[in-house]
Amino acid sequence: MRVAVTYENGQIFQHFGHCAQFALYDIENGEIVSRQVVDTNGAGHGALAGFLKNAGADVLICGGIGGGAQMAMAEAGIKLYAGNSGSADAAVKMLISGSLLQITNATCDHHGHGSGHSCGSHSCGEH
Repeated sequence: MRVAVTYENGQIFQHFGHCAQFALYDIENGEIVSRQVVDTNGAGHGALAGFLKNAGADVLICGGIGGGAQMAMAEAGIKLYAGNSGSADAAVKMLISGSLLQITNATCDHHGHGSGHSCGSHSCGEH
């Protein structure tokens, strides 16, 4: 299994569509066997699903992610674990152990911020 994590300085980057790097983890028999950090080379919202599919990702761990990008992940067959924060390595270990939660409403909708809006674990003012 290959796990992609939105990545910045060892942490889960909080805005999928602006992600400049992914950490890619290869998992075999419940163990991390390799990890590499790859640049997205400026690929934005729409191109990132294709980027991850081409990278062979089976799972994406991220912070906030918009509805369109969520649909693109589903269409690419990539299982989504959104709404996460903290250490990328720790999140992957939680995924392996089965304790990483799948949050389905961790959206970043920048076309209509309203009260109660959630962008993963960051506020909209941090974009």
